[in-house]
Amino acid sequence: MGMLCMSMLVFTCKVSQNTVKRDANGKIIVNTNPSPAYLTPQESLKTIHLPKGYHLELVASEPMIHEPVAIAWDANGRLYVAEMNTYMQDAEGTGEMKPVCTIKRLEDTNGDGKMDKSVVFLDKLLLPRMILPLDDRLLVAETFDNSIYSYRDTNGDGVADEKKMVFKNESENTSNLEHQRSGLVWNLDNKIYVTVENVRYKFDNGLLKSEQQHEGSGGQWGLANDNYGRLYFSSAGGEAPAVNFQQNPFFGYLDLNGQYNDEFQAVWPLISTPDVQGGLGRLRPDSTLNHFTASTGQSVFRGNSLPDDLKGDLLICEPVGRLIRRAKVTDTDGKITLTNAYDHEEFISSTDMNFRPVNSVTGPDGCLYIVDMYRGIIQEGNWTRKGTYLRNQIDQKQLDKNIGRGRIYRLVHDGIKPDKTIPNMLNLTSDKLVPYLSHPNGWWRDNAQKLIVVRGDKSVVPALKELALNSPIQLARIHALWTMNGLDALDRSTLLAALKDKDAEVRKTAVWISEEPIRKGDESLVMAVEPLKNDPSADVRLQLGLSLRFNNSDKAQQIIADIIANHPNDVVLAESNKKYQKQIEAKATAERNSKLMATADQKLINDGALIFKQLCVTCHGSDGKGVINGGKDMPAPPLAANKDINGDPEKIIRILLHGLSGPVNGKAYADVMPALGANNDEYIASVISYIRNDIGNKASTVKAADVKKVREQTVGRTKNWTWQELNDLKK
Repeated sequence: MGMLCMSMLVFTCKVSQNTVKRDANGKIIVNTNPSPAYLTPQESLKTIHLPKGYHLELVASEPMIHEPVAIAWDANGRLYVAEMNTYMQDAEGTGEMKPVCTIKRLEDTNGDGKMDKSVVFLDKLLLPRMILPLDDRLLVAETFDNSIYSYRDTNGDGVADEKKMVFKNESENTSNLEHQRSGLVWNLDNKIYVTVENVRYKFDNGLLKSEQQHEGSGGQWGLANDNYGRLYFSSAGGEAPAVNFQQNPFFGYLDLNGQYNDEFQAVWPLISTPDVQGGLGRLRPDSTLNHFTASTGQSVFRGNSLPDDLKGDLLICEPVGRLIRRAKVTDTDGKITLTNAYDHEEFISSTDMNFRPVNSVTGPDGCLYIVDMYRGIIQEGNWTRKGTYLRNQIDQKQLDKNIGRGRIYRLVHDGIKPDKTIPNMLNLTSDKLVPYLSHPNGWWRDNAQKLIVVRGDKSVVPALKELALNSPIQLARIHALWTMNGLDALDRSTLLAALKDKDAEVRKTAVWISEEPIRKGDESLVMAVEPLKNDPSADVRLQLGLSLRFNNSDKAQQIIADIIANHPNDVVLAESNKKYQKQIEAKATAERNSKLMATADQKLINDGALIFKQLCVTCHGSDGKGVINGGKDMPAPPLAANKDINGDPEKIIRILLHGLSGPVNGKAYADVMPALGANNDEYIASVISYIRNDIGNKASTVKAADVKKVREQTVGRTKNWTWQELNDLKK
């Protein structure tokens, strides 16, 4: 704890396009023999390529920070850094489960954009993975713990001395750390979203209350939101850089063909990529990574201190490729598509083998911040076992030696000065926060809204209503509406006026806000929104169809049918509704079948369904038919109507206990099936029982005793199975 003043942090380096060598045709010349050697922050900056006009500035680095994975500012501009200090400190992951990780709080005391003060805000943590500042409280979630806590510094020394559980969930969590939730993002709608789980949270009277979503959010590491509350997930295991962004996950998981293509899936590193889990099949002839394999830490740029053409773009970190993708987001009749902003190049890329961008976020100064974990190994121990292609590369390059470091960079642009305003929002009264809802930087708008809602201060409702009805700024009207909604103070007349706003995004917001009372049976509001079924905006019509989804009245369902019938280009709503109806039918079938089963079998299947929808859908799809993945091959075999699933369960039990690698029935897939044997026999039995009795399969359930028998037969096994091995066992 205390002060760390480091002269190295005042170093600023501009990086030009000259760092990239090109041939006569302008094509990048790849470095096919990069060095794994450690570089100082100054040296590493010189290896990073950016488009003309952009450059990076060092904000913090070791020894101030170590192994950073996530950052977040409180409303006074103090930067919290979550550190996974035990993550893969060698190729075996030795000591990973020790509760010795920390969250640091950094400050820039002189306003030069560099952090010069560091305090250990919180220590003795187990791999902290999610942080969210509220007011003077910080929400924290650790790996293997399903509960969430708030921490506060009550005496002003920068160290947390108050701990409170704000969400209690003591169920066991033994999933691989790469398959657990991330995010904890306070979205525009005042809901807090995470990946993986089928819940979102609402902060209410000092506690988080969970709200069930229609199905799991999917995704893995990273969760981004844009100015209008659209969420973007990523699936590293599924090798999908962006998923589930067509609609809010509360209404269900939805990906569409054509939302991006193989060209978008391809990545363009500057150096060869020896340390890829998938082996040679993931590499081009020039030895570079050929497509996303570790998408994470995405954000939508929402600041005001970089060029306007960057606003609204989706940035996706790819630490295996040592690069960051810049995606242009296009809305066509309500369908969102993504394209690379550059031709066979990336927005940010490096020739430093230890450059590992894992997170990105818009800062209070209007710039983009990048978290570089700066290390050799970036895959968890399940994928670095002895004898694997990846482990051989780690050992040859000695990547396990590069540990315990980390950098945070700020992206700036020539000719645009970052905003030097020092945030002081925690010390402002609520009426002084209202003007910040009109700020051009989304960071300020978000924090003003969040603070007013957390405080529950209804004294500002008249000012919010004035803003919602009369502000010339579209985003100010939107934030004012959601802030009143978060205070439970949005009157019907203001909502009805917003439904008729001249701006489509404001009308869409009003329809979205209407969802909850409509879901609870407010038929007068159903009548009020009906005229919007012919709104000129496809986005408004889509939101209307979604907001009416959970109201089963004939009127609500007829409006949905009218939109689909009268607007044939509204493919998102049509596909979303088709999927939802199929799920309703499948649920009814499952309930009928469940009544014919013994109570114990019903419980097994129900428990397994929850696990499958939170863990397995990433690679196998919510219906077990695989996932739509930008037009490329599936990341894992389909499970629906699968003869191996319906046959002798012993093979499947062995796979879940010890994992599976290599081709399946002669077909190669993108990812390894990790071992789930750390879970108890009941857990394994429930997952298998679910997939054998749903998603197009029908077979007997598997009991914990069946799993126990196979576990005892295979005790001591540490390697993944191969399909050939499993087939040979039956010969």
